[in-house]
Amino acid sequence: METLNISEKKNKIKWDYDAEADTLYISFGNPKNAEGVDIGEGTFIRIQQDTQEITGVTILNPLHRTLSSLTGHKKAGKRAPQLAK
Repeated sequence: METLNISEKKNKIKWDYDAEADTLYISFGNPKNAEGVDIGEGTFIRIQQDTQEITGVTILNPLHRTLSSLTGHKKAGKRAPQLAK
């Protein structure tokens, strides 16, 4: 298995949540172009190919999954209702 680096210089974690897509983007430092690698269950790590450094994480449907686990419902394909802003 290849070794991936998580730089110790990453003292700033930035995140952005897209409510319409129910997607959470987490970046270590400033967002960079990187390749996404599916690690399962709607979670992707972003790896900068030249340095093999993990630059971020993308999580699909975090709100839906959280609400489903709290209510005990696990219906595939259904999304959680939008919360009022």
